[in-house]
Amino acid sequence: MTGFVSPDLDRGTAGLPTHEVVYRQLRDQVLFGELEPGQPVTIKGLTDALGVGMTPVREALRRLTAEGALAFLGNRRIAVPVLDVAAINQLTIARKALEPELAARAARHARSDDIARLTETDLRLDRAIQRGDVGRYLVENHRFHADLYALAQAPILTEMVDRLWLRFGPSLRVVCGQVGTRNLPDRHKDVLDGLAAKDEARAASAMEADVVQGMEQIRNGLS
Repeated sequence: MTGFVSPDLDRGTAGLPTHEVVYRQLRDQVLFGELEPGQPVTIKGLTDALGVGMTPVREALRRLTAEGALAFLGNRRIAVPVLDVAAINQLTIARKALEPELAARAARHARSDDIARLTETDLRLDRAIQRGDVGRYLVENHRFHADLYALAQAPILTEMVDRLWLRFGPSLRVVCGQVGTRNLPDRHKDVLDGLAAKDEARAASAMEADVVQGMEQIRNGLS
């Protein structure tokens, strides 16, 4: 893992080894809910779908399983784990501990061009919400957080957060499918205000509210 990487589903993979390309493809499928929680898939099914051999698929699955994004079910079947209440509680605790801290550190380092880039991402997110475009909403929401946390200059913390997102991302897709995008809360503009003011406490508080609202949405949707 290289940390919390800003997503771009159209990013070029020229020059990368096959196993890395396959890992990134499968990782995006998990992160953005294309593989639904509890939906079993097989190694052969994935090799056929991706048009690659079994070796890079097995390597990608090994990495994603180690990161908690996938679980082996036996008989060569794999699935995204289904979150229960205990898992949601633990994810909420972990996110509240890490992501406000990253937002505070980002406020310390953010420059005007960084804030402008984040603002553009948030505008694209808003447009996705207005259109009811769940897929683009998920991508832009992740991109906002990814680019924000990259400003924190805290690679150990960002790698930990990256793995947390792999665990709840698929369930967020399920909830979006149930309630639509218009009912999804975010506190991104409050975070941006904190960055612009270089107010670390304000950015952290806004991010904690964003995390709590998002996880509560997942909890309510899955219950």
